[in-house]
Amino acid sequence: MHNLKIAVIGLGYVGLPLATSLSSCFNVIGYDVNALRIKELSSGFDRTEEVKKKSLKNKNINFTNRKKDLVNCDIYIITVPTPVNKKNTPDLKNLILATKTVAKNLNFNNVVIYESTVYPGCTDDICIPLLEKYSGLKINIDFFVGYSPERIDPGVSKFKLKNQIKIISASNNKALKILNFIYSKIINKKLYAVENIKTAEASKIIENTQRDINIAFMNEVAMLFKKLNINTNQVLNAAKTKWNFLDFKPGLVGGHCIGVDPYYLMHKAKKIGFNSKIITAGRKVNDKIPNFIFSEIIKICRIKQINFKKLKILFLGVAFKENCVDCRNSKAIELLQLIKKKNNSTEVYDPVVNKSDFLKNFKIKLLDNIYKKNYYDLIIVAVPHKKIKKIGLKKIKKFGKKELLIFDIKSIFKKSEAQWQL
Repeated sequence: MHNLKIAVIGLGYVGLPLATSLSSCFNVIGYDVNALRIKELSSGFDRTEEVKKKSLKNKNINFTNRKKDLVNCDIYIITVPTPVNKKNTPDLKNLILATKTVAKNLNFNNVVIYESTVYPGCTDDICIPLLEKYSGLKINIDFFVGYSPERIDPGVSKFKLKNQIKIISASNNKALKILNFIYSKIINKKLYAVENIKTAEASKIIENTQRDINIAFMNEVAMLFKKLNINTNQVLNAAKTKWNFLDFKPGLVGGHCIGVDPYYLMHKAKKIGFNSKIITAGRKVNDKIPNFIFSEIIKICRIKQINFKKLKILFLGVAFKENCVDCRNSKAIELLQLIKKKNNSTEVYDPVVNKSDFLKNFKIKLLDNIYKKNYYDLIIVAVPHKKIKKIGLKKIKKFGKKELLIFDIKSIFKKSEAQWQL
């Protein structure tokens, strides 16, 4: 089986690290529909900053956006994004397109493995019927299917592909053994096999949903404590002295995992007539945090008799999480857009995010650096990248006027040093 030819479909935060890791043991086709992405990867550049140039230059991997290069592969691993639409319902267009593409290249004894996050039953109910329809083959007779949910933490993080337990599942035992063989070559931790694909899908979806709910609770109590004039950080520091207190913190909860996955589970629950009260409530709380913070800014301005429209504002950090270049579904951007609707003098700085990409996608220009001393009336620290923290509060204050307001959303400074913290 060492001569297996593996195609990885979708070369984002999940697919690219997987493809390059597999290329250390197998011949790999890295496929993506984005021609620019393929051109960059072929030249040794990864804009997600997840994979080093040396790995991209491995002779065992071929990057392509040509469907004809997917012929005669043994294994197809689908790692395309699964976002939600404007109504917060699952958008499976990428998954369906990738499945059809693979199906048209499927041969006898091939294995199709899904890593994209979906709701329980999606692989069985949608993907497998598409594979059979467009290939003319039958599941567990002519080809096999597996599901192995990704657990990569984007950005600067120790939780990457190789150093986490990997869940595997398959349509039958034969396929499960093949998944075990493939992933055991690249995963340093153990593999955890579950009895069926639905179980694996469900385990992935509740990992992020659980985190969403826990942060939602912290966000709700933080809003409550604002009304009670209680310092949330002091409460949390006291509470976590108990051995079994879960150390979650309030904040902006977006991104393409935690900000999306609960909606997939809610969608499935609704389809079967189940009323998911806690999951729904958690997402509602986290979705409204940008509006809450904006209302707090306006409230403080009114108390201080400040005209918000005339403020010079500096907004620090726009990624969906710290130390990550990804801006998809960023709640920081939602907050920024609320501010810019009411204030034309808002400048934005993020030392991590690609400036040209951000301007193209959001029509907002990023500063190359912060250079205006004694200029800003309000500074909002939205995403505390290490490079932003490194600037330090003392220097950040120098960019502001004497009566500077600082909104420190993630509470990276002492309470006495910022006018507002969540």
